Amino acid sequence: MVAYGFKSFFAPQIEDGTKTHTIRGYRRRHAHVGEPIQLYQGMRTRYCRAIIEDPVCIAVLPIVIMSTDLIDAGIAYIAIDGQPLHRDEIEPFAASDGFDPLRLAGHAPAKLIGATARETMGRFWRQSYGQSVFQGVLIKWEPRP
Repeated sequence: MVAYGFKSFFAPQIEDGTKTHTIRGYRRRHAHVGEPIQLYQGMRTRYCRAIIEDPVCIAVLPIVIMSTDLIDAGIAYIAIDGQPLHRDEIEPFAASDGFDPLRLAGHAPAKLIGATARETMGRFWRQSYGQSVFQGVLIKWEPRP
């Protein structure tokens, strides 16, 4: 079983089922389809807690994200499993990944929150990774009933 840690502002979205995936860089081992995964807030701290009961992984797909500070939108390109998202699909994807500014207001640092989910995701991406091209995996888990 694989465990993933999340920032505290993502926990409510995981709990209510609006966030059902995570994007992670390559590492030695990620979840496999059909395997339960553990989702934690505050991993490796004394405040660590399980966010929800272990959901089952339903997909692990390669993802490429290009971010830039040259455009307000922040995210210039996303491809999942080799298929580029259309520009109209990036905003809903960013929202489903937990970056809806209305959902983050009051929970995330104000400097992180942009006018759109796409812009907020771009700010988070640049702050967290600092690089313009990210390659990793999209890990999806079963939605909660």
